[in-house]
Amino acid sequence: MGIGTFILVSLVKIALALFVLLTAVAYIVWLERKVVGRIQNRWGPTRVGPFGLLQPMADGVKFLFKEDLTPPHVYRPLYIASPIIAVVFALTSIAVIPVGNWVQIGPIYTALQIADVNIGLLIVLGITSLGVYGIALSGWSSNSKYSLLGGLRASAQMISYEIALGLSLVGVLILSGSLSLREIVQAQSGHFWGFIPNWNIFRGGQFVAFFIYLMAAYAETNRIPFDLPEAETELVAGYHTEYSAMKFAMFFMAEYANMVTVACLASLMFLGGWSGPVAGPPIVQAILPVLWFCLRIFIFMFIYIWVRGTLPRFRYDQLMSFGWKFLLPLAIANLVITALVVALKS
Repeated sequence: MGIGTFILVSLVKIALALFVLLTAVAYIVWLERKVVGRIQNRWGPTRVGPFGLLQPMADGVKFLFKEDLTPPHVYRPLYIASPIIAVVFALTSIAVIPVGNWVQIGPIYTALQIADVNIGLLIVLGITSLGVYGIALSGWSSNSKYSLLGGLRASAQMISYEIALGLSLVGVLILSGSLSLREIVQAQSGHFWGFIPNWNIFRGGQFVAFFIYLMAAYAETNRIPFDLPEAETELVAGYHTEYSAMKFAMFFMAEYANMVTVACLASLMFLGGWSGPVAGPPIVQAILPVLWFCLRIFIFMFIYIWVRGTLPRFRYDQLMSFGWKFLLPLAIANLVITALVVALKS
């Protein structure tokens, strides 16, 4: 593949990934409103399009044309930059996420991934960690007590749960022996005992790591029951109290894009990525793995929404205690046991 063709293919993949991700973000919001509505014995969106399917478009138009108010007491440069920082890092992390096998389109043989790098996991963790700067800076630059408390909570929450999240993934790295997300998926191919998929969640005790990852991921994305940085009952809207119009929408987009990234990473690390029954002509063999991957993402999104409609919010001291006194020791114990098992087998 020549350099010109490579650049063209990369630009097409970037445009396609952004379109799919932003569309997914919009319709995850629609799905959340419908599912939570049903949980609360309501209908959810019904008026804009059939089953309310055009509601995300109506919301987008509303945000575009709403008056963008900037309070006079804010520190304007960081106040404007904060939502941009949050949404840029949230959208960037998808660049190294593989969604399927390599495919051939005419003379072009390419990966279903924008950038196939051998340290993909480190890049995802690094980029998603930087996203909290947008939240923390928005809380400080808004010059509001509610926003500042929300930003401080987000920073403390990220530090508390990022450690457990990272340690929960180290066991998977020990089993697969690679930081490449594609190689981690390939290491989960096949079955053991003839019928159980060789996914990391089923081997080496990594179901414990999966639980730790899931809890830490909820906290990292500021979702119920860990949505203390927003906490409407006590902080109005937390770090985005002073934001309106598209700036508020950008924080919204960042949150849901991070949810998709977390779900993608969980699927790749613990649930075999895009593996599944594949048969038929070449075009089906290329598309079906992507559909299996999307199915896993949908299940994770549904669980996110189900938890939101079911569980109450933690108190702040409970949130910090759960992270430091339960998840972190459990993650360290799981890591030690996994390392011992692998060392004894080798």
